[in-house]
Amino acid sequence: MKSLQNLLALVFVLSVTFPVLAAAPSPQGEAAAYVGRAACAGCHQAETERWQGSHHDLAMQEATEGTVLGDFNNAQFTRFGVTSTFFRQDGRFMVRTDGPDGALHDYAIRYVFGVFPLQQYLIEFPGGRLQTLGIAWDSRPRADGGQRWFHLYPDQQLTPANPLHWTGPDQTWNYMCAECHSTNLKKNYDPQADRYATAWSELNVSCEACHGPGSRHVAWAKAREGGATDGADPDKGLVVRFTERAGVEWPISPDTGNARRRKPRETRVEIDLCARCHARRGLIAEDYTPGRSLLDTHLPQLLTAGMYYPDGQMEDEVYNYGSFLQSRMYQKGVTCSDCHDPHSLKLRAPGNGVCAQCHQVERYDTAAHHFHPPGTTGAGCAACHAPATTYMVVDPRHDHSFRIPRPDLSVKLGTPNACNQCHQDRTPEWAAAKVKEWYGRQPAGYQTFAEALQAARTGAPDAERRLAQLAAGQDQPAIVRATALAELHRYLSPKSLAVVQQGLQDADPLVRLGALSALEAAPPEHRPALALPLLQDPVRAVRTQAARWLAGAPADQLTPEQQVLREKMLAEYIATQQVNADRPEAHLNLGLLYLDQGQPGAAEAAYQTALKRQPTFTPAAVNLADLYRLQGRDDEGEQVLREALRREPGSADLHHALGLLLVRRQHSDEAVAALGQAAERQPGNARYSYVYAIALHSAGKPAQAIPVLEQAHARHPNDRDIVQALVTFHREQGNRFAARLFAEKLVKLTPDDPGARQLLEQLRQPQQ
Repeated sequence: MKSLQNLLALVFVLSVTFPVLAAAPSPQGEAAAYVGRAACAGCHQAETERWQGSHHDLAMQEATEGTVLGDFNNAQFTRFGVTSTFFRQDGRFMVRTDGPDGALHDYAIRYVFGVFPLQQYLIEFPGGRLQTLGIAWDSRPRADGGQRWFHLYPDQQLTPANPLHWTGPDQTWNYMCAECHSTNLKKNYDPQADRYATAWSELNVSCEACHGPGSRHVAWAKAREGGATDGADPDKGLVVRFTERAGVEWPISPDTGNARRRKPRETRVEIDLCARCHARRGLIAEDYTPGRSLLDTHLPQLLTAGMYYPDGQMEDEVYNYGSFLQSRMYQKGVTCSDCHDPHSLKLRAPGNGVCAQCHQVERYDTAAHHFHPPGTTGAGCAACHAPATTYMVVDPRHDHSFRIPRPDLSVKLGTPNACNQCHQDRTPEWAAAKVKEWYGRQPAGYQTFAEALQAARTGAPDAERRLAQLAAGQDQPAIVRATALAELHRYLSPKSLAVVQQGLQDADPLVRLGALSALEAAPPEHRPALALPLLQDPVRAVRTQAARWLAGAPADQLTPEQQVLREKMLAEYIATQQVNADRPEAHLNLGLLYLDQGQPGAAEAAYQTALKRQPTFTPAAVNLADLYRLQGRDDEGEQVLREALRREPGSADLHHALGLLLVRRQHSDEAVAALGQAAERQPGNARYSYVYAIALHSAGKPAQAIPVLEQAHARHPNDRDIVQALVTFHREQGNRFAARLFAEKLVKLTPDDPGARQLLEQLRQPQQ
C-alpha cells in the first residue's frame, strides 16, 4: 500500500472542463406549468389516438368496472396455507387476505396497476401509503395460460415480517413504483411524521410525462394562432425538443447489408428520457426535467453481478437501458423511437420488419443467415439477437443489447445463450459446435468483455490487468468502462491508478461515476488529488459522489475555498439521501457519512432510524453494532445483533457479526457456532468460510478447519486467503505434500509476491 500512497501523492489537481450533456433549453419567460393532456389533444389528435389504450395510458387507473380485469366473483387463491378471496361489496372490488398482523382482513382495491400481461392492484393504507398486492391477475388469454390469479413470488413463503410481503416496505407503491406510472409525481414524504402526501398531475403516463410541463407551449400555440411568428420562440415554448431523429436517414449499404446513419447522433436526450423509467436505477433528486442528463436525478445500475451476467446479458429485472447502452446499435446512433413508436409504444413494423428497416432482408432474413426454416421461431431476429427472459412470472422482456449468440461463452463461463434457450434438450457444447459448423468460426460479436468481468467476479490473478485494459478501451461502451472502473476498487494499485485517473476525466458521466467508485480503495488522505475537480461536475450524481469520498479527507489537504465547496456538495449529497428518507438504505448511507466525518452520535442516530424504518434491515444492525465496538460498547452491540437475529434468524451477516463480537468477548464455543452458522447459510461468501475455519483452528480444531477450507476452496479457487490458510494448516499438521500443492496454487494466484515463492521453495526442500 505504501507505493500506492506515494504515487497518489504525486497526482496533481487538474483543471477539467466537462460538457453539460443533454441540457434542457433555457426557459423562455416564466416557468412552465402542467396543463394536462386535454390541452394537447386539440392540436395533436393523431398522437393522442395512438396513445389511447397504450401501456402508458393504462399504466395506472382507478379501480372501476371498466378497468378491473381480475375475477372478483368470490374467486379464491390459496398459497402456503393462506386463502385469499376476491369479491365485491357495496360497488367496490375487495380482497380478503393476510394483513400486516398475519390475520385475514378485508381490503378495498383503490387502483389498478398495468394491464398486460398482468394486472396488479393497489390498496390504501394509513400514512398515505399505497401497497401493491402480491397476488396479480394473469391477463393473457386462457389459451396461453392466462385468466387466473397467481403470486408474484410463487416459491417464497412471505410472512408479514418480510419486506417483500405485500404490506412491507418493498411493496410500497409511493417509493417502488409511483414515479414511472404517473405524470409529474411528487412522493412528498414527511420523515418526521412518517407519512406520504403523494401527488401527481395525471394518474397515468400522459403527454407531459415525456414532453415536460406544457403551459409555455400552449401559450406559444395560441400566440401563433393570433398571428405571432415562429421566430418569437424558436423552441416553441417546449421544455425539451426531440430532434435526434429529425431529418435523419438510414440508407442500407449494398456492400454490408447494414444501414448507416447519415447524420451522427450528437445527444442522447431521448434515450435518457426513456431511461428514467426503462432502467434499473435509483432516485437521487425529484426535480427531474426532460432533456437533462439522467444522472442528474437518477443512479443507473452498472453491469454488476446478480444484475447482469458477466457478458452483459440481463439476469435480474434490469429493464432496457443498461442493455441498450452495450449494443452496437446504440454506438451507431440508434434511438428508442427508431424502433418503437413513442406514442403507441408499438414496434414500427411487425416481426422481422422492424429490423429490416436497417438490415437488408435478402442478406439477413434468409436460411443462409439464421439456418432455420422460414416462419419458425428460430428465423425471428429477436429470438437470436434479443432473447427474452420472463420476469414477474408471466412477463417476457427482450434483452436490448442485440448481441450475437455465444454458446462458446456458455461452455467457458456458464452464461446463457439464445440457442439453448430454445433447444433446452441440447448442451451448450452442441450449440457452439453448430455455430462453428455454420459460420466456420465462433463469431465474437460486439460485446467482448465477458472474460474480464468474470475475472473480476472470481478474483482471478489477472483481474486487475483485464479490468484496466477494459476501462481504458475507448472502443468499449461507456457502461462497460464504467463497470470495469467500479470493479477496480478491489484491485486498485499503482498499475491501475492511471486508468482510474483517466476515467475521472472522461466525457461520459457514467464513466466518471464508475471511476469515483474505484476511489473507495484509495486512502482518504489521498483522495483530494483525484476527486476535487469533480466537485464542480455539471452532473449531480458525479459531484455528490465526489463529495462523499472527500468527506473524511483531512482539512489540511484542502484550501479554505475547497473546504467550502466540499461542504456545499456534501449538503447536496445529504439531500440526495433525504429524497429517500422513507427507505432504510438512505439512513445507512448517512450513518456511514457521519462516521467518516467523525460524528459518531449522528451516525448512531442514522442507523437507529434505518432500523425504525425497517426493523429487519440487517446492514443497519451490523453497522450499529460495529459502531458500538469502536466505542467499547459491545454489551449494547450484542443486544442489537441478538434482537436482529430474533427477527431474521436466517441472516448469515448477523451470525457472522455476532460471532466476531463473541470472539472479542472470549466466548469461544458460542463464537465458533455463530461463525459456522454464517458459513453454512451463505456458502457463496468466501470470507465467512475463511473466518469460520480460522476460528475452528484457534479453538484447537484444525482437523475440522481444513475440510471447511477445502470445501470453500472448491467454491472459490482464486481466494488467496483460503489458499494461504490451507498451506499453513497442512504444514502445521505435517502434511507437507498438501501444503506444497496449495503453495504452488498460491504462487499462481500471487505471481508478484516474493513471500509466496519463498514459502514454496521452503516446502520443496527435503524435510530436516
